[in-house]
Amino acid sequence: MNDALKLLVSLLELETLEETLFRGQSQDLGFPQLYGGQVLGQALAAAARTVPEDRRPHSQHGYFLRPGDPHRPVVYQVDTIRDGGSFTTRRVTAIQKGRPIFFCSASFQSAEESISHQRAMPHVPTPEALIDSGDVKHARFPGHPIEFLHLKGNPDNASPAGQCLWFRLAGGTLPDDPALHRHLLSYVSDFNLLTTGLIPHGIKFTDPKLRIASLDHALWLHEDTRLDDWLLYVIDSPWAGGARGLARGHIYRRDGRLVASTAQEGLVRYPQQH
Repeated sequence: MNDALKLLVSLLELETLEETLFRGQSQDLGFPQLYGGQVLGQALAAAARTVPEDRRPHSQHGYFLRPGDPHRPVVYQVDTIRDGGSFTTRRVTAIQKGRPIFFCSASFQSAEESISHQRAMPHVPTPEALIDSGDVKHARFPGHPIEFLHLKGNPDNASPAGQCLWFRLAGGTLPDDPALHRHLLSYVSDFNLLTTGLIPHGIKFTDPKLRIASLDHALWLHEDTRLDDWLLYVIDSPWAGGARGLARGHIYRRDGRLVASTAQEGLVRYPQQH
């Protein structure tokens, strides 16, 4: 792994302070506040530390309370809410400067077999075909291992805003640790969601008049996957109003398997000229 990927993995290797108290380091991605995906991934990692390994997370629901400081560590307090016969529930509070900046509930389940179905993955070109054609926006964060291939068009004509993109964590092969890949998926699931609602309005994320921030985030983990291979993120924004916006996403493996679903509401303030 290169240094950027090693740094990201290290963010999820939390320091244990007490049995249910953990501390994670932070990374400045150049946003006005701490990147929300960091506390999502670290909170899920903290919760998992208190759960038997044979139970994997299937859902995470969180609220962002205050802007985080990307130059300070975050302390995670885990409440062991319930340990049932099949499901385990944890509540996690992320703390900086003595105040909660985020809290979430995470649910874990033992493996079971039952009925199954899924939403079909859209028919899109492979990442390699897009790169070879040169007809795609290839985006990266400086000093960060994540990369995106933004496809053209709206994958869902019923929604006023939508986008479709491939993403992966580049820079080497990640360890064969399913838990690490789940926590990384929680981390990256925050990218591109809320900004999808800006597309039909022609507003750029960098517009100085825009104030945008996540209010809540939901993640459902359907199947295990790897983050060092390309995944397809299909996102739509069905509604915006009242200085808020809603976005939903589906994440697929190359083979078409739906591995996760997301939803997020956020603050979207943009002054209107009258």
